[in-house]
Amino acid sequence: MSDVAAVGDPEWVAGRIGSSRSRYPGADARVLGTLWWYEASSALVGPVVESAVAGGPVADACSMVLSVTPDGRVADARARAVRADPGPALREVLAAGITAVSSVSGASARSLWAIATDSVGNRTLWAGGTPAHAVAVAAAVGPDLPVPRFAVAGGRLVVRRASCCLIYRAGEPKCVSCPRQTPEVRARRLEG
Repeated sequence: MSDVAAVGDPEWVAGRIGSSRSRYPGADARVLGTLWWYEASSALVGPVVESAVAGGPVADACSMVLSVTPDGRVADARARAVRADPGPALREVLAAGITAVSSVSGASARSLWAIATDSVGNRTLWAGGTPAHAVAVAAAVGPDLPVPRFAVAGGRLVVRRASCCLIYRAGEPKCVSCPRQTPEVRARRLEG
């Protein structure tokens, strides 16, 4: 278990990203950092989004503890407190993590914010929420976090991604919803 403040520590982040090299041995630092943030941001926004969708007090992102796997992944986050306005705390956690990941990997802050917004959208859908829930969380965080986008594919609501995790640059196939494929290919894959 690690305190959420660790995501703002470049040395800690570098260690976690370095541990992920065993999963993606041929990937460069930017790809490793992006892939690591893709998973970490999902865990970091999860408690806030889930509690916002539930409609009760919202998880305080600054109070979270993280479960980290031996290969460096942030597998889960749990909040120890709640707050009335989750935006400032979540903005603080995301900004600190994005600054640290960018500094150790060379990934752009803009691309990392886009990944965080896709995490908000995905976690909202996983929690049974609506696009309005995701938009409200993004608005509470502020303008650095793009507004989550959604589309219907195969009769179901999906996130229309603003980001790319770059997994294809680590020798893996592109994600089903990858924005770096033609809209026709993406729609066909999402509907399949």
